[in-house]
Amino acid sequence: MTDVRLRRGRSALAISFFVQGVTFALLVTRIPAVQDRYGISDGLLPAFLAAVPVLAGVGSVLTERAVKRVAPSAVLRWSQPLVLLGLLGVGAGSELWHVALALAVFGLAVGGLDASMNMLGVSLQRAYGRSIMLGFHAAYSLGGIVGASAAWAGAHWHLELFVSYLPAVALLLPLALAGSRFYVDRGGPEHHEAAASAPTPTGTGFRLLVPLCLVMACAYIGDSTVSNWSAKYLQDVLGSSEQLATVPYNVYMVTTLLGRAVGDLGVRRLGAVAVVRVGTVLAAGGFAVVALAPGAWTGMAGFTVLGLGLSVVVPQTFAAAGRLFPGDSDAAVARLNIFNYVGFLVGSPLVGALGDAWSYRGAMLVPMVLVLLTLLHARSFGAEPARYGVGHERPRVVDVGRGGNEV
Repeated sequence: MTDVRLRRGRSALAISFFVQGVTFALLVTRIPAVQDRYGISDGLLPAFLAAVPVLAGVGSVLTERAVKRVAPSAVLRWSQPLVLLGLLGVGAGSELWHVALALAVFGLAVGGLDASMNMLGVSLQRAYGRSIMLGFHAAYSLGGIVGASAAWAGAHWHLELFVSYLPAVALLLPLALAGSRFYVDRGGPEHHEAAASAPTPTGTGFRLLVPLCLVMACAYIGDSTVSNWSAKYLQDVLGSSEQLATVPYNVYMVTTLLGRAVGDLGVRRLGAVAVVRVGTVLAAGGFAVVALAPGAWTGMAGFTVLGLGLSVVVPQTFAAAGRLFPGDSDAAVARLNIFNYVGFLVGSPLVGALGDAWSYRGAMLVPMVLVLLTLLHARSFGAEPARYGVGHERPRVVDVGRGGNEV
């Protein structure tokens, strides 16, 4: 019975990650249409875009407090519908304040959604006793591809935002609500045993989380560089056509999906530390290829390698936080999640400012160096035993928190 409950919980959480991937992609890939619909000026647009991750950070902080009173599954169960309704609101309004309100709801809710999803992922991984976290993020990447494709279709057929968003929300909202019935909180008795003697992410204990916060921010600086600047870089610097310039982000999403789809197997075989190190080197190498590329196709190859490398870093950072603070993994995940938005806020303006003041080729080397900082903190991904329960798993599984040792 326990196995069935955990399998259902795992499938339900994967659905939630998928739904969020579709939802977020539908928003960010239609930003030009949102700008046109509401007459948002180029000067005001950055403020609107920055408000979403800022409010998401607030939502993550509020979620840390909320889960002291209610289960993370309750936060996820209510925040995901709010995110979907916020997306629909973006397409339904007609005045500037309408979209401002819709984006505010979306931002606050998405912070709670991201935090609670990863809280449940960390606790389920503990219950399974092996790496499954990358699989959840693979579902998110798949959703991103589906959402970006739906957004392309909406733009291609010149659909109004509301007409484009309504079918997606109508399909995804019942799916998310149905799946939410099977969410599983915590991992079982082993969680409570670990909690008795485990550090919590406060005071001195919080210092253990700082390296992971740095890694998370740097990873999202790299990710936001690709999402915001890959098309411009290929077209303006490498001389590609406008059509070809739209391809790198799609390729990046596909390779991110592939990397995460096989990443859990890599962690089980080699350990989290080795996988993160390999991913970091690949990501940095991808940025170097992009910066030095003589032409568009070489640049495309760089973005491809980049996606494979970055794909493993973020999920393993959340997993490492859960391992370091088994007694209060929810608080650790919520705090770590804030640096997701820090990286997103810093990355795009940083590359843009350096590109304008120096060169875009040189600007691509900055996220490369920042991503390489992960190598300095790689031991944070596996220096201690992971303390995962393995009651129903095969005894030969490789622990996510050990560098290849068997349990």
